Amino acid sequence: MSKKLIIAEKPSVAADIARALGNFTKETDYFENDEYVLSSAVGHLLELAVPEDYEVKRGKWSFDHLPVIPPYFDLNPIEKTATRLKLLIKLIKRKDVDTLINACDAGREGELIFRYIIRHAGTKKPIKRLWLQSMTPTAIREAFSKLLDDSEVQSLAEAATSRSESDWLVGINGTRAMTAFNSQEGGFHKTTVGRVQTPTLAILVEREEVIKKFVPKDYWEIHATFSTDNNHYKGKWFDEKFSKDKENSEARAERIWDQGKADAIKIRCQSKPGIVSEESKPAKETCPLLYDLTSLQRDANSRFGFSAKTTLGLAQTLYEKHKVLTYPRTDSRALPEDYIATVKDTLHSLDKTQYGVFARQVLDSDWVKLNKRIFNNTKISDHFAIIPTSLEPKKLNEIETKLYDLVTKRFLAIFYPAAEFLVTTRITRVEGEPFKTEGRIMINAGWQTVYGKSLINDNSSDGIVLPAINADKPVITEEIKVIPNQTRPPARFNESTLLSAMEGAGKLVEDEELRAAMSAKGLGTPATRAAIIEGLVSENYLQRIGRELHPTAKAFSLITLLRGLKIPELISPELTGDWEFKLRQIEQGKLKREMFMTKIAEMTKHIVEQAKNHRGKTISGDFAILKVPCPKCGGVIHETYKKFQCQQCDFALWKILAGRQFEVGEMETLISQGEVGPLQGFRSKMGRLFNANIKLTDTFEMKFEFGGNDTEEADAIDFSNQPSLGRCPKCSSPVYEHGLYYVCEKAVGVTHTCNFKTGKIILNRSIEHEQITKLLQTGKTDLLTKFISKKGRPFSAYLVIGKEGKIEFEFEQKASKGKTANSDESKTSLPSSKKKEA
Repeated sequence: MSKKLIIAEKPSVAADIARALGNFTKETDYFENDEYVLSSAVGHLLELAVPEDYEVKRGKWSFDHLPVIPPYFDLNPIEKTATRLKLLIKLIKRKDVDTLINACDAGREGELIFRYIIRHAGTKKPIKRLWLQSMTPTAIREAFSKLLDDSEVQSLAEAATSRSESDWLVGINGTRAMTAFNSQEGGFHKTTVGRVQTPTLAILVEREEVIKKFVPKDYWEIHATFSTDNNHYKGKWFDEKFSKDKENSEARAERIWDQGKADAIKIRCQSKPGIVSEESKPAKETCPLLYDLTSLQRDANSRFGFSAKTTLGLAQTLYEKHKVLTYPRTDSRALPEDYIATVKDTLHSLDKTQYGVFARQVLDSDWVKLNKRIFNNTKISDHFAIIPTSLEPKKLNEIETKLYDLVTKRFLAIFYPAAEFLVTTRITRVEGEPFKTEGRIMINAGWQTVYGKSLINDNSSDGIVLPAINADKPVITEEIKVIPNQTRPPARFNESTLLSAMEGAGKLVEDEELRAAMSAKGLGTPATRAAIIEGLVSENYLQRIGRELHPTAKAFSLITLLRGLKIPELISPELTGDWEFKLRQIEQGKLKREMFMTKIAEMTKHIVEQAKNHRGKTISGDFAILKVPCPKCGGVIHETYKKFQCQQCDFALWKILAGRQFEVGEMETLISQGEVGPLQGFRSKMGRLFNANIKLTDTFEMKFEFGGNDTEEADAIDFSNQPSLGRCPKCSSPVYEHGLYYVCEKAVGVTHTCNFKTGKIILNRSIEHEQITKLLQTGKTDLLTKFISKKGRPFSAYLVIGKEGKIEFEFEQKASKGKTANSDESKTSLPSSKKKEA
């Protein structure tokens, strides 16, 4: 009897399919029943490789062997998942398997995972496509009843392969070419670039350049307080003739650039009567569109500080594990036009939850109707908007609950009517000078009811209610102030604003309808943007400082190089957005894959040729002048592309040491103090990351200083010039800063009698002096954030002194059973008993 082989993307999805279809027997890493064999990949199992005949064994990073544009690509098994690949190949080749069902994630990457497996297996067996929008058992069974023919997703497969191969060509050739250029004078300075990653970085660098060059300008505002019979209200002076000035983006109607003018208006208007006129107009505010992945990531970052990667992971868990959200990797913000019945079923299921009052209101008011803003087939690509499913959420943790709540409230609110306001504009004229006052009163909360707004609490907090006036009686200018101020530079990007800029191909578009229209030419896709940001962080092109993203010296150096080499393809968001648009056209069958790949090959050749042609040439750029004098002659030190060079003598220091590039501030500290650190991100010749202090020797060379080794000094260290940070928890001797560590004074030197020391950097997080002092005094630090686990995950913990004086982690106590994830108890900082040695 013949059978069909189902291949899912992950083991958890395979298990869900087995439960939904039923009657499966569990074998080793696969399931089987009378009709199906069911197994899964574990993400990507194969990666692109240059065919043996075309790959260079030695000198890969040399210009002599670039560009690398093979006529075709081989596929190499990924070593850590090779066993799973062998199992799938064995199942594919079973004689009783006559049909293959692609049940990988319903999108470009899922298609690619499956296609590579089939290509590697060399099979010609017929293929069907399972297209899942939801992981509920009902949705799975319904999708199996509507399997797609392989021909229906052929263009998606071509787009997926094109994306993979184009990223390889640009990434490998660009990285090797830039590395070869930067390594001309010796050493190996790996310089990674990417088709989407580098233009994204350019957005951040350009913003940082604007901030650095920004010169604040003084301006003044005039604020007045007016009194009526029994009340007061405030007004702000404005220029009635103001119109936007393209050449002066900082101009505003209320800004005065001459203090003398502002003071003159104040003197003229002080204590004078004012004549009032006002106009009231109704205004409406509609609920924002349903979430796609990018808009969900933006909101989660703005409200909760979640990174794009965290939000994607949570949404995927809520989809796969808990099955309470629909497919998250979507760029659509609408629902299918035939989805009204499903929406009503979901609302009925929400009726039994904490959202019941809102779900009942929507159902009882019959608000679920064919509305093109919500139900629109033309606004749907592979997937529709993210909404809750009909399953009730159970056992969600605190952050899963937050994300589920965000999606569910938006789903409910979209069906409510618009919020209605009465907006009043009052103009008070004093001696002919106009002062504007605006008030907004909510008339109908509409969709904002779902978010806790009401007529009562809005008008008492957010709403501005203007006191009544007597039209026949003037008001008195009770107080008038001239408020000095300065213009401010544009804000640095956080993940929310960067995602918005990526979606708009480098343009920060506030209007969500317009942004959605531009998203086809955005940088990357909703499914890949989180990984792009994380890649920039992991390559040390970006640092997270609070919620802001700061480009590093390495980032500026790369963009300076690409500008100098005249390679706009790698730094222009618009050009890269156009490539993404062409990939979308391939998906839609409007563009041939061969045409796209020809253009990518031309782009790759141009990148390499530009790097080759500029060998030995100076790369100009907007470089810094250091604030500290040359330690050798007292001259001025200039930053160049590769060095920090004195302009009066031969003193120079390389900007890159052991694969790590120095920030200007770090170099200034090294030159002025003779030492800087500990610094992270150095890489040994074996490729291992390490931390170190850097010292400037008497001969003005940089030297690694590790310190803290038990037997590194023959004599005791002299700590007499240092303040003690506290008492050693093992022997009560003083603890001092030493090299990369905080150490007991009895723990260094040959005759050491104690072994207490703890790193200044623990799991990629610098430990401040103040926290070590608190640890030694009280046995516990404050709650410290941004530790990075060995699996690359950020976490927060206390450092505590454990048994025998060892430093350990102690984690926050989570909400206990029976408490909601958002209860006050879950927000306390009570320590749990769960500890781990730091």
